[in-house]
Amino acid sequence: MKIGIITHHTINNFGAFLQGWALQEKIKALFPQDEVYIINFIMPKQNIINVGGFFRYYPGSETPRSWLHKITQPALFAAARKRYYHLTKPVYNAAQINALGMDSIVIGSDEVWNYLDKKSYSPVKFGGGLTAPCLVAYAPSAGKSSGTDAPAEVRRAMQNFTALSARDISAQTLCRQVLGVSPITVCDPTFLTPTPRVDNEKIERLTRAPYILFYYCNGMPKAIKERIVAEAHEKGLCVLGGGEYDKLYTQMSVRLTPFEWAELFRRAEYVYTGTFHGVVFSILNRKNFGVYASIESRVKKIAALLDRFGIENRDIAPDGELSKLPNVDYDAVYRHIDKLRADSTDYLYNAVRGEKRKGETTDDTEQSRPETLFGAGQNRTV
Repeated sequence: MKIGIITHHTINNFGAFLQGWALQEKIKALFPQDEVYIINFIMPKQNIINVGGFFRYYPGSETPRSWLHKITQPALFAAARKRYYHLTKPVYNAAQINALGMDSIVIGSDEVWNYLDKKSYSPVKFGGGLTAPCLVAYAPSAGKSSGTDAPAEVRRAMQNFTALSARDISAQTLCRQVLGVSPITVCDPTFLTPTPRVDNEKIERLTRAPYILFYYCNGMPKAIKERIVAEAHEKGLCVLGGGEYDKLYTQMSVRLTPFEWAELFRRAEYVYTGTFHGVVFSILNRKNFGVYASIESRVKKIAALLDRFGIENRDIAPDGELSKLPNVDYDAVYRHIDKLRADSTDYLYNAVRGEKRKGETTDDTEQSRPETLFGAGQNRTV
């Protein structure tokens, strides 16, 4: 059997790379006798805009040296994709994907269903034009897209899925609005495959002294960040950025491979982040963490993740003090995670094998009932 994965694999982002790698490795482990590929679906506009972002210079926080390190980061991602992804030849449309002869195609995770993101939108990510016998959604997110204004081509394309799942409320809502079903909630792929440890000269240098880690707390007021850094120094802690730089940080840790980035989370004393995968890797490594998220879609994704695992609000206090947030009870958290991992693995294995898993029917849509969309008798509760 040939199994292909469509995801945001070309995005130069640590979380995006690791979720694609983790999904590939999990499917390989579930189907060791089969061929598993990342479908090298290229969207030039998305890639150009993403790479261009690395060339922005922020004089208030960056230095010329840190900027020179930052602009080499896309090359590190490209090398990691070449080394760790089992890529198909480049393809640019559904017809070329179909010509690869995949028996099962898994679409997800990340914001592959965000049709409002014009630089990354393609009907292919919703199943449009794909003819593989099994079309599986694994942990997609829809970002800001709700489904109420979904284009007609998205509504048609989503009917092609033989199995549906969602990572968060945005994808759940999209399925309810468009298809009238509520799919199973599964975990991000990074929960399914352990990230390998890294122990090299760079990591040893960066982590020689205890430290707190920042990862993209976009919009955090400078005064709050300065108070956090001052408190860290009072406690004898250094301050690092996870692939980012600020003049407040102790060392420059910009030019990182995805696995080196993950290692910084593993060794940190405390984490401050404003991203979904920043929270995920804090949880995976059982770290206490604070959240400062200012982007609406990230706020919703993080809130849903924390709620699912029974983690109390982790918003950073206005004064930024570490002591204001209680320790996370990870014994309780992992009882939720272990069950979700088991359910997610079961869904992924059976869906890729061809079992039709659509979810529970709902009344959230004006469209035809799911019996018409999917075929009578094919719906099941998952």
